[in-house]
This record gives sequence, structure tokens and C-alpha cells, in this order.
Amino acid sequence: MGLGVRCQIRVENGQQIVDEIHKVVVHRFRVSDVEDPDLYAADPLFKWQESDQGKFIMEHAITTPEWRRTNNFATYGYDYAVVAEIEKKKLSEFYLRWGKVV
Repeated sequence: MGLGVRCQIRVENGQQIVDEIHKVVVHRFRVSDVEDPDLYAADPLFKWQESDQGKFIMEHAITTPEWRRTNNFATYGYDYAVVAEIEKKKLSEFYLRWGKVV
């Protein structure tokens, strides 16, 4: 999924500061075998975005979070994941508040 860590360098008061930016999965859900899975995924995506977790990520993400769909051959359905780039301190706060998404 192209997840990982990258560094962002900024200058503050004449000093270089390196921030770790993590690209992580912040939400997962499944949709069963339907004709238009993206249409059925719209409701859980919207509900998550309006939840406390979703609002936190939308506010603190470096770039706009994106969703990804993969086939789940075991259930003949689809797995969805919301992926966000977020600064290390804010990611730690997210994990402390809501736990790691597995």
C-alpha cells in the first residue's frame, strides 16, 4: 500500500528541524459482494469522517486522506482502508486516544 515514514525538514529560528511524517491506515471496514461497492462504501466513509476519529485525522493530516479498495477473495467482498499522512506527535495522540487500527 505504499505505507511508511518520510522526513520533512523545516527551518525555525535559523535551525533545521526534522519532522517524521507517517503514512498509516487510520480506518478499515468491509463491504460485502455488491454490484457497486463504492456506492455502498460512501455511507461508512462519511460516518467515519464525521466521527471524533475522522475529524481528528481530517484536521491534522498533512495531505487529504485517501481511501483504498482491495478485493477480499475469502468473503467475495471488498476491504476498504483510509490512509493518511500525519506527523509523528499527532499520530501518537491518535493512538493514545483510539488505539492502533489493525
